[in-house]
Amino acid sequence: MSEQRQGQHGAQTVGERVRSFREARGIDRETLAADASLSVEFVERLENGEVYPAIGPMQKVARALGLRLGTFLDDQFTRDPIISDIHETGSDPCLHTGSMPRPSYVYHALGKGKNDRNMEPFCIEIYPDAENAVRKTSSHQGEEFVLVLEGELLVVYGRETHILKAGQTIYYNSIVPHYVGPANDKPVRILAVTYNP
Repeated sequence: MSEQRQGQHGAQTVGERVRSFREARGIDRETLAADASLSVEFVERLENGEVYPAIGPMQKVARALGLRLGTFLDDQFTRDPIISDIHETGSDPCLHTGSMPRPSYVYHALGKGKNDRNMEPFCIEIYPDAENAVRKTSSHQGEEFVLVLEGELLVVYGRETHILKAGQTIYYNSIVPHYVGPANDKPVRILAVTYNP
């Protein structure tokens, strides 16, 4: 897995970008939390760079703000086609802040720059820690497709539990409560594509 780098996005962290979009829309934290079905504490910790969120909560925040998830990642716009290399994702980690020693989730946006996209492709590194050991499920509109690149992935989907190894995939409706994280005490690296209608 690649070495961690500071998750600055331009001059702003993801939490700062969430705060700036929220404030630009004249929405307080309580309203954003209610609209996203999240706790006010979570929104506050997100904006302060104290949590490294999974895709589910970030999609809820994006939807509540009327934005694409990728809005929190884009700092440039290019014309089609967008070409990325998952072997070079270590050079551009994003969607985490640099204020904590190590994030649980490190997202590398593979569609960054395509501002009219309907899918959100990511290469994600997930590290075991106390937060994802809790295995909190989340649900949101859309679909998710996951390919395990390295390590073993634990997927809780409704009442089902699956452990996927490198090379295996899973595709599901994300409205069903689900959790994705390391299957053991080792990190896991995945390619994830989300669709949020």
